[in-house]
Amino acid sequence: MKKIIFILMFFAISVSLSYSQDVISLKTQDEVDSCEIDWTVPELMKFHDVIYIIWHEAWPQKNTTQLISLVPEVKEHINKINNANLPGIQRDKETKWKAGLAELNKAAENYYDACSSGDEKRMLDAAEDLHAKFEMMVRIIKPVFKEVDDYHKILYIIYHKYLPDKKYDSIKNVIDELINRAEAIVNIPSDKLQKRLKEKSDNFKKASENLLISTKELKSVLETNEPQKIDQAVEHMHSMYQSLEANFD
Repeated sequence: MKKIIFILMFFAISVSLSYSQDVISLKTQDEVDSCEIDWTVPELMKFHDVIYIIWHEAWPQKNTTQLISLVPEVKEHINKINNANLPGIQRDKETKWKAGLAELNKAAENYYDACSSGDEKRMLDAAEDLHAKFEMMVRIIKPVFKEVDDYHKILYIIYHKYLPDKKYDSIKNVIDELINRAEAIVNIPSDKLQKRLKEKSDNFKKASENLLISTKELKSVLETNEPQKIDQAVEHMHSMYQSLEANFD
């Protein structure tokens, strides 16, 4: 988990700035809870403070006394994570989150047992596994690309707020910004795609182009003021986004 502390700090700052930009760009009086479109789960991120000590201090120094002393803190954080709720924008990650949570709890139980056994190797192995399962949990919810997260924030509001309430004027207010964000996804550098997605890079590129087309089509359909056509265009755009995101599985 190299440099993860810096990555998390960066995301904390970027999320805050991105939300401010979203509120401005939406050009609407509708209230949007910032927690609903923030990808993070605070309870999980706070656990990083303990994981950092385990992985970067106690584990490399084989300091089993320190590993044992951290058991109460690990238990406290695991309990909070178990009772945490995913933000609205992460609702489609619910199944993966629950599966990852089960693995995290299993790793935590192994850590507690190892620390009570007095066996150095067991403790070190358990600490390593706990760190790995924490990192896996972060990967489940962390956006692969900022550009995709930026697009998803507006899509989430359209699909889960405006569309159900038939607020077509509100969709019109944000469609130009959504097109800009779709274009940003299309323009993600190929070397960046290759590094993160490898053999899925070409599929992602095609999916991003389809997403842009569907977003532009929605803008055209909005001008017709025909509810059924608009609903269908939003659904199509949403399905194109799901096809894009499937490349991260």
